[in-house]
Amino acid sequence: MPDPVSITAAVGWGVTALGWLASPIVPRVLNKGFALLDFNAAEKLKILDIQVLHLQRVMEVVDESTYRVRLEPLLHKLKSAFYEAEDILDSVEYQRLKKQIQDRKSNGSKIDSLKKNVQSALPSSPLQDKESGMSKVELKKSLEKIESAVNDACEILKQLNLPAVSNDNGRPAVATNSRSAGISPPVRVIGRDKDRHKIIAMLHEKENQCQANAVSGTCYSVIGIHGIAGSGKSTLARCVYDHEKKQKKENKDGHFEIVIWVHVSQKFELDSIFRDMFEGATREVCPDFNSLHALKENLEEKLCAKRILLILDDVWYNSRNSEDHEELQKLISPLNVGKAGSRILVTSRTEDALLALGAAQERCIPISDLDDEVFLEMFMYYALGDARVGGHDRRELETIGEDIAKKLKRSPLAARTVGARLRKNLKVEIWMREKDRDLLKETMGALWSSYQYLDEQVRRCFTYCSIFPRRHQLTRDELVKLWVAEGFIKTSRAEEEMEDVARDYFDELVSASFLQLGGKQENILGHDGVVDYFTIHDLLCDLAEDVSGRDCFRIEKGFTGEVPQDVRYLFVGSYNREMLTEKMSGLKHLRTLIINDIIWLKSDESEFLASMFTMLTGLRKLRVLNLRVARERSGFGFSFSFPDSIGQSKHLRYFGFMVPVLHKLTLPGAFTKLYHMQVVDFGHCKFLAFSRGEDMMNLVNLRRVISKADLDFPNVGAG
Repeated sequence: MPDPVSITAAVGWGVTALGWLASPIVPRVLNKGFALLDFNAAEKLKILDIQVLHLQRVMEVVDESTYRVRLEPLLHKLKSAFYEAEDILDSVEYQRLKKQIQDRKSNGSKIDSLKKNVQSALPSSPLQDKESGMSKVELKKSLEKIESAVNDACEILKQLNLPAVSNDNGRPAVATNSRSAGISPPVRVIGRDKDRHKIIAMLHEKENQCQANAVSGTCYSVIGIHGIAGSGKSTLARCVYDHEKKQKKENKDGHFEIVIWVHVSQKFELDSIFRDMFEGATREVCPDFNSLHALKENLEEKLCAKRILLILDDVWYNSRNSEDHEELQKLISPLNVGKAGSRILVTSRTEDALLALGAAQERCIPISDLDDEVFLEMFMYYALGDARVGGHDRRELETIGEDIAKKLKRSPLAARTVGARLRKNLKVEIWMREKDRDLLKETMGALWSSYQYLDEQVRRCFTYCSIFPRRHQLTRDELVKLWVAEGFIKTSRAEEEMEDVARDYFDELVSASFLQLGGKQENILGHDGVVDYFTIHDLLCDLAEDVSGRDCFRIEKGFTGEVPQDVRYLFVGSYNREMLTEKMSGLKHLRTLIINDIIWLKSDESEFLASMFTMLTGLRKLRVLNLRVARERSGFGFSFSFPDSIGQSKHLRYFGFMVPVLHKLTLPGAFTKLYHMQVVDFGHCKFLAFSRGEDMMNLVNLRRVISKADLDFPNVGAG
């Protein structure tokens, strides 16, 4: 199988295709589509499921340069057909909801029973022409396109000599070669002094200071370091290891009697780990034992009644797999015979792994991002350091080095690998050539393996975040609402709330450091209080953009290029009238439009908004519409009435309209026809009026209303 680096080396096309094929849209469209048409459903589903699964596996191993030319057009065709079918299914469900509402209202059903019955009425039976109009014909054509594209792709794959994918979960196995215990790489810790001192202090705490093992009843406590691949976790742990080894060597009565370093990896075997622990404890080659039990007994004899420091580097953990938890407990079980005050220091890409091993929350240390100055110091240490270079050449190399460091996006792994490569040839012309190369292959390969380890639905939620600007402050509540509205959330039980599942996805991304706590911010535009905000590391932004491909796009200040006509998720950071007409009116496939900063002139507020909503009416596939208006004038608030055309956005599930001084907002009767609507957010709006308030019970899927107004939405609590 090609190294993960080759997959992401260029545009990440294979990554993009795989990320999309693994998204929830694929099984949802196949299952619903064939069930509604009722033609050979079971047999066709079985065949297509196998073929799509095979495509997913293949996309994990394809190399762009070899297969892209032949597969890309087919996969683009396949993606378009799936999206088209999903839109048709959404229209079918809209018509079902409309009919159910009309029937129950004519029968005099109560509001609460109407809401309950309609929400549970999924279109599981075959379509009737009188209900669906042209939907049945259109859906059949779309599913035939899907079948054709899948068959064509699989036919091409038969002609290609591709390696098989055989691991159980369908994700490429990560390299499992172990590092020898006690061998220290020539690295230097820069910018981590605070974390190093904190960890060493925890290691040397007296027993009455350490509450974690007092609660668990064990002789040891667990301290953890977590962060994204290449962030410097192992380097920091190695620095602590070297410190404790030095203390033990210089002082025979040092704090720890035995200090052991073991690299764990994703696919570990207890036999191998126990042998490494034996050799680390005795500094001798581990003998051959006739069983794992005998090996463990002999290891425990060496550890018995000793104060131990065990460092477990690169621990992987899948919280959805109970066997992973059991294996981790077996891994640390030999330490149960140690002396009180023993410690386990763990490094992992996820916080969940640390918690599974018994670390208390306050003893899980996240690796923070380095600032630019510290990162430059780190890079120049590896690239130039104290090498003997003439004064003029040194200054030139330092100048070039600054440019190279900026391209490495504060990745310690990249600083070390690229710097070491440059140090082998301290010539200005070599460094100039290096500056123009892709310098992040190894780092991106490591991040790709972490990405693949996430659940498919969690991956989809993460890549969606690529529509936001870099360093954008994301909140948990905001992302949960958007993911649910987009249809990214998959529930396995009827009683599960989609929001709860989405929060679990969010927490998994935080645990894996794909989302990193940035600080606290005041809620704005009608949202009271202070909340945590999260950011995404620049390298992970690169990965998300590679995976999402042309589906996600953002327009930031100063943008003058073209917006892809097939874009489906769009964020606009700065919006004006020219952009309204030139960039967006033709985006007929758009599903999400988030405009963060609408600017209007003082004299034509109503005219501007009216023209904007006229344009938006043409974007018939919108599911998320979130508009934030920045007004140039201060003073009293203003009132606004939405036009009836808003009712034509039949797919709409999330609608936000936030103005700093919005006084009154009037919704038309057509708003009650948005049967898919889940969330409305009107921020600071103090008065909300409806032209036909008695029909608000039609919004049977409405889950949340956010506004300062005194609302009267049936069966919905104001947020």
